[in-house]
Amino acid sequence: MSPPARLSDPGTRWEVDDPERLATAIRLRAVRMVAAQGFGYLGQALSCAEQVAALFAVARPGTDRIVCSPGHYVIAFYAAGAEVGLIGAHALDSYGHDGSALEAIGTERSPLFDYVAGSLGQGLSAAAGLALSDRLRGRAVRTFALLSDGELEEGQVWEAAMFAAHHRLSSLTVLVDANNSQVDGPVDTITTIEPVAAKWASFGWEPVELDGHDVHAVSQALVRAKDVSRPVALICRTSTAHGLDCLPPDADGHFIKLPPELAAAAVAELTARLGGAHA
Repeated sequence: MSPPARLSDPGTRWEVDDPERLATAIRLRAVRMVAAQGFGYLGQALSCAEQVAALFAVARPGTDRIVCSPGHYVIAFYAAGAEVGLIGAHALDSYGHDGSALEAIGTERSPLFDYVAGSLGQGLSAAAGLALSDRLRGRAVRTFALLSDGELEEGQVWEAAMFAAHHRLSSLTVLVDANNSQVDGPVDTITTIEPVAAKWASFGWEPVELDGHDVHAVSQALVRAKDVSRPVALICRTSTAHGLDCLPPDADGHFIKLPPELAAAAVAELTARLGGAHA
């Protein structure tokens, strides 16, 4: 099965009956994808699983746009795509391999997305451009953009935020995965970005702080954002170890090592949580 080039492509279809179960399934598939190589961007999937599940539950198939600004977060979207039948499960076996369409760090070639950023901090600019383009064309389309809190250190994010607020791009909703993790260490030890919500508000956005691991709260916030007259930023407080109790306390949230015995324990834990065997 070839995944759609973009989730917004006409004719693309999927359904999500239970977003909470989808979030757990995203974690399980991500574990299996990372286990093949023994390390990888598992922490990102653990922290954003509920946000991605909520997006798949709320976004309109074949219509709404999804932008993934931090390219290493694509793992969670690939896992969700396989779970809802847009990507063949066997295709996930090629994740991160040379020549694979499912790259470990997404690019403009990555399936499912309207845009995946290269350097961090670029995704909101693309999302704002898409939202403005859709307005000019008279298209009733929502654009959702996933950002990471580490990206908020990039000045381009705030230039795009100013632009979106100036043009009152109310069809644009941002989810900030605020997991306090980046490659150099905890975000708050590298650059002070708090108070995040107040910053978005000062740039003309409607900020909403919430538990990013409460999939129903994220889903409801995404639905409510549709009726706000300016762009909305959901500040989703998360952890790179959430939903996987077997991880050691010192696991590096940014790039988790997953030796065979830990991978087996993770698969067993998540499979049991799903209630048994899972393809």
